[in-house]
Amino acid sequence: MFDLAWSEIALIAVVALVVIGPKDLPDAIKGVAKGIQSLRRKVAEFQQQADELVREAKLEDVRNQIADVRNTISDIRNFDIKGQIEKAVDSDGSVRKAFDDPMMGGSTYTPPPAYEPPPVPENAPAFVPPDVARWAAPPPPPPPPPEPVAAPAFVPPSTEPPRPAPTTPSV
Repeated sequence: MFDLAWSEIALIAVVALVVIGPKDLPDAIKGVAKGIQSLRRKVAEFQQQADELVREAKLEDVRNQIADVRNTISDIRNFDIKGQIEKAVDSDGSVRKAFDDPMMGGSTYTPPPAYEPPPVPENAPAFVPPDVARWAAPPPPPPPPPEPVAAPAFVPPSTEPPRPAPTTPSV
């Protein structure tokens, strides 16, 4: 707290010896020491009370935090995630109806008709030997795509049909 060098302490001791006198100096030193001790006790007591107030305030904060955590845990335990997702995704119930079991009563579901192969012509062979299939004529190649017609470089913005270009006599 106070920064006193040895020279300063020696100066204070010499002044005290001269002012108080050598006879009363030990009693004065004891009185100063008792005063410093009582001052230290009061400071320590004040510090303890301040620490206790801080601890109580922190305990109250901790109690409030524990109560908040308990409320949050209770909310989490009571949270219906399935219901919330159904409400968000299928608010009108149409998705649930689409996935209901069609075999349950009251459904208008009709199964698709059974598969029937296409009719076979009467003159079709029942079996094509692999040798015949291997020597069969390959299918004709696809026709080449038509060549694109070049578009004119400039189309005039008029509604009249284009006029034929004048022919110049060749020389």
